[in-house]
Amino acid sequence: MSINSFFLAKEQENSLEVQSFNMAGQRFGNNYNCEHLRGEKHTKSHDFPSIELNLIHVATKYFSEENKLGEGGFGPVYKGTLPNGKEIAVKRLSRTSGQGLQELENEVTLIARLQHRNLVKLLGCCLEGNESLLIYEYMPNKSLDIFLFDSTKAVQLDWKRRLLIINGIARGLLYLHEDSRLRIIHRDLKTSNVLLDDEMNPKISDFGMARIFGRNQSESNTNRVVGTYGYMAPEYAMEGIFSIKSDVFSFGVLLLEMISGKRNNGFYLSEHGHSLLTFAWKLWSEDQGLVLMDPLLGQSCVATEVSKCIHIGLLCVQEDASDRPTMSSVVVMLRNNTVTLPRPTQPAFSIGQLVLKSAQSSPIVELYTVNEVTHSDVLPR
Repeated sequence: MSINSFFLAKEQENSLEVQSFNMAGQRFGNNYNCEHLRGEKHTKSHDFPSIELNLIHVATKYFSEENKLGEGGFGPVYKGTLPNGKEIAVKRLSRTSGQGLQELENEVTLIARLQHRNLVKLLGCCLEGNESLLIYEYMPNKSLDIFLFDSTKAVQLDWKRRLLIINGIARGLLYLHEDSRLRIIHRDLKTSNVLLDDEMNPKISDFGMARIFGRNQSESNTNRVVGTYGYMAPEYAMEGIFSIKSDVFSFGVLLLEMISGKRNNGFYLSEHGHSLLTFAWKLWSEDQGLVLMDPLLGQSCVATEVSKCIHIGLLCVQEDASDRPTMSSVVVMLRNNTVTLPRPTQPAFSIGQLVLKSAQSSPIVELYTVNEVTHSDVLPR
């Protein structure tokens, strides 16, 4: 049984995804088989190679703690060095992860076919013995949140650099939505899922929650809401409806975080009940948008560019999905200084804020759902 057949069998739960997957397989061939699947040997693929487990063991020093880069819902990630000196990042499925196998399936079936300078590159996989591993190019500067929300590191992100990162993320999303072989909805875009290479170029990562859309499909719904509070579009968090406009909403949140240097999650604890989104809108509507700007940008900012980016961010986080621009429009607006931007209305409240308000009497509020949404522990003042 090939890994391709295994994934197809798993995807029978969603007929639309199966149809999209089969069409893609006919068009591009089944060229991403791993050599092993639970101990069974299969034909190697030159396009998407299998990497032997003993090689990964040596590269990561047997998954030593000193090589551990971090941990997510899928499991831990380790740095490794191959015999030829190439550095890699190895994502290891945790044996206790309930969502890891499904995320691994998604990553292999999707990102193996995607090639763009602003998407992290999947180099191969290893399904051998009890191990399920994905091998990526190594990103020496780790993730965007590590820089953006640390005042000692954020100084490295001047306005020119932040604008380059914003544009790179926008181009990566545009590729997923319109220019790739498959139409992909990421569903979990956030600063921690944007990696930075050695030149601080952004690469969107973590496609474990992504979904394939048919070319003529505009939206879908699910009973299993996945993602992260603070970045979720309201129609997705409340009704399970998602589309390319869900990703646009997440991009808008990320854009406002890039400008302010503040997280949307928890922002309302210090800003008189405002989310980052509603606070940005209040300032912008009062012609005080630049008050939102990270003070670290004072020496490097171009005021007109910052104001335009705030405006674009507010358009992306409109409550009604139909009022949000597409990523192709966002890319044009970012590049062109002569385009007249429509006027946004007040954005939706943060979903995390709504949950917090419903439990204000608790000294410690834990944001959970049964649908495997990323949770945050919030300690109010």
